[in-house]
Amino acid sequence: MENHGGGSGPKPPDPLPYEGVWRFTAPAVDASVPQARHAVRDLLHRQGVPVSDDLAHGLLLIVSELVTNAVKHAALLSPMLAVEVAVGAEWVRVSVEDNHPYRPTALEADHGQTGGRGLLLVREIAREAGGVCDVEHTAGGGKVIWAALPLKPLRVP
Repeated sequence: MENHGGGSGPKPPDPLPYEGVWRFTAPAVDASVPQARHAVRDLLHRQGVPVSDDLAHGLLLIVSELVTNAVKHAALLSPMLAVEVAVGAEWVRVSVEDNHPYRPTALEADHGQTGGRGLLLVREIAREAGGVCDVEHTAGGGKVIWAALPLKPLRVP
């Protein structure tokens, strides 16, 4: 078998037009919650990411919960936070990074409390969509909380 391309294997497929990674920073203040949600919504639309209405709603709720948690619990040690959206051919991943070293856990909340269920909600949204979420430490001592959900491309007839 002859090799005329100079490479040793098949060429990887070209990325889809919507694939990529986008990152933006925001101050750890309440106003950043709707701003982050709107920025992610606009990005998904602008890039033409094939998300269903249900998946988009879930992703935006995850972004809202993660940014809210960073604002409420990390702002003292992390006045800025970063939101990242990574889109592959078959998945979309949203993450929020802050510089606070505390690694939260999704604890069962007291049913009498009005808050404290954000990570439980994020985990449930990810699970129902067939995705995953986790918390990782950063090299700088902070953390990244992320959720990756599978894309179910909309079929065009």
